[in-house]
Amino acid sequence: MDVAIELKLLAAAVVVGLVQLLWAAGAARAQQDMKWAAGPRDTPMPISGVAARLERAFWNFAETFPFFAAAVLAAAIAGKLGQPLTIWGAWAYVAGRALYVPLYATGVPLVRTIVWFVAMVGMLAVLAALFR
Repeated sequence: MDVAIELKLLAAAVVVGLVQLLWAAGAARAQQDMKWAAGPRDTPMPISGVAARLERAFWNFAETFPFFAAAVLAAAIAGKLGQPLTIWGAWAYVAGRALYVPLYATGVPLVRTIVWFVAMVGMLAVLAALFR
């Protein structure tokens, strides 16, 4: 059985999210001591700079990924996969989310917003395929 490209891209988006999580956690741990990290973390230890940007980028991903996953899975259930709208939409979401992180981490302002918008349009394209 061949797996639809959109489902492969959903798996790729999971990998993007895991890489972001590990990258953000690693950057945060560089600013926080291991005693604090291994403890109950009752007292917040703020982070700044790149580590803070990576954390915000991860949470931005975490906010959009469930919607993308739901759209792809709904398209799969409805038998809508394999259409240009779902294929290009899934590609745009995954590529946009993968590019967004390094752009945000390095503080690139306008291009980062455009890349975020491309990812959102991709997600909306997959969703729109359900109504065609």
